[in-house]
Amino acid sequence: MKWVIAALAALTSAALAEAPSRIVSVGGAATETVFALGAGETVVGVDTSSVYPEKATALPQVGYQRMLSAEGIASLKPDLVILAATAGPPAAIEQLEKLGIPMLRLQEGYNVGATIARVQQIGTALGRTSQADEICRKIQADATAIPSPRHPTARVLFVMSAGGGAPLVAGSGTAADAVITLAGAKNVGGDFSGYKQLSPEALVALDPEVVVTTSRTIKAVTSGELLPGLAQTAAGRNARLIVMDDLYLLGFGPRVGEALAEFSKKLADYRLSAGR
Repeated sequence: MKWVIAALAALTSAALAEAPSRIVSVGGAATETVFALGAGETVVGVDTSSVYPEKATALPQVGYQRMLSAEGIASLKPDLVILAATAGPPAAIEQLEKLGIPMLRLQEGYNVGATIARVQQIGTALGRTSQADEICRKIQADATAIPSPRHPTARVLFVMSAGGGAPLVAGSGTAADAVITLAGAKNVGGDFSGYKQLSPEALVALDPEVVVTTSRTIKAVTSGELLPGLAQTAAGRNARLIVMDDLYLLGFGPRVGEALAEFSKKLADYRLSAGR
């Protein structure tokens, strides 16, 4: 990954001389950050996860962030490509490097600190450090203002359907796991890593008190049932379902503090209604 280190070093100094004017942004949170910094007019292409703000959806798309086409990106003649940590494949990134296109690979991590670091990375590359500092202060303030849980830790299950496939449950190491933990709750899927399918029997055994899912998942579910067996859990019996926008809740972008605060409040409302 020497090219990443070299690119970061080059961008740190180059940003001070001349800010990029044609940006391809890969990653919903990255694109949201560029617009939040006031540089949306410089974006000439985005990936399919870049759905906020709405203006971003009207821009040319370069595909799914893990399956990028170097040719498609190069055709937009960018002077900077911002890449989420998960962007790929490596062959496409290497091809862009050979073409001499400047790239900024963002730091990975599902926490407030990593989010702030990514905002500062982008702000430096775009020559907008003061705007980045302002965003970071708000993120920190919003996150700090989240009250500690007043009730016993809620047992939460996160469910997501990717690309219309069978719903998957979030385990450890995922953005959903991080959100649940930061909100002071317990992810009942924390004993396994990544996303996996659960049998109805396994779901009933986990017995979540609250189920969390995304608006995109709700739209994708056609059977009328989010997960088989859900009705037999505490969450199902008490109709405790939280639905939030995918990028807002899981993106760990500029709105992460607001999203965590809203999610925490929704959890607290359920705990209060249960008298616990």
